[in-house]
Amino acid sequence: MLPEAEVLVRQDGADLLGLLDQAASRGQALGVCGGDGSVNAAAGVALRHGLPLAVFPGGTLNHFARDLGADTFEAVAGAVERGEAVPVDVSAAEISGSPSRHFVNTFSIGLYPELVRIREKLERRTGKTVAAALALLRVLPRARPLELLIDGERRLVWLVFAGNGSYSPEGLVPAYRRQLDDGVLDIRVVDADLPFARTRLVAAALTGSLADSPVYLTGRVRSLRLEKLHGVPDLAIDGEVAPVGSTVELFKLVDALTVYRPAG
Repeated sequence: MLPEAEVLVRQDGADLLGLLDQAASRGQALGVCGGDGSVNAAAGVALRHGLPLAVFPGGTLNHFARDLGADTFEAVAGAVERGEAVPVDVSAAEISGSPSRHFVNTFSIGLYPELVRIREKLERRTGKTVAAALALLRVLPRARPLELLIDGERRLVWLVFAGNGSYSPEGLVPAYRRQLDDGVLDIRVVDADLPFARTRLVAAALTGSLADSPVYLTGRVRSLRLEKLHGVPDLAIDGEVAPVGSTVELFKLVDALTVYRPAG
């Protein structure tokens, strides 16, 4: 579809970031074919080199490509040929003791990654809402709440979720974004500090009323600071697990990345 493009194929065990840097140094635009983890890596390289990014959906779920409207190879190739591109937001996580990390979809700590894994396994048979409730019933009994500071306030929580842009619907199954340039982090926190918090959470999930539950906190912000994370085992960025430091600062890079997207 793009006969003049130079294609570099990652071999098993090869360094993906090194290959992306090599590609970025040789082209006027950077393309990537892969899932959300590969897209995350390519977005960081494109930002560093100041190049537009073409995302070809090649993974299992392709959340970013789907929300972008680049859900087929033909659509992306056509946008590249016609020069159809838009600026989108990228979010960043400054992790103490580690290099800064970017994310184009989601950041989370706590039980969210396991919830998503179980939900996605069940949702084809039960639908997203029921699958989310069943996943919660499996995960919560053995979950241990995390104590941390959120913007300086002590919290006991089961999870903290941050989306790069506003996700729909509300609740524990954020599935898609209507736009990728709204300038906000979509924050969702499940509070473990209230009396009978576990029971309230399960009941709200089963009845579809989680968005109105006092244990479920939401907000749209430009930045968020998480501190005293010593008891947090790890975090997840665009589906990839990463080590956590004592402090994480999340913030937006508004209209930072140019991506190819079919007009309309």
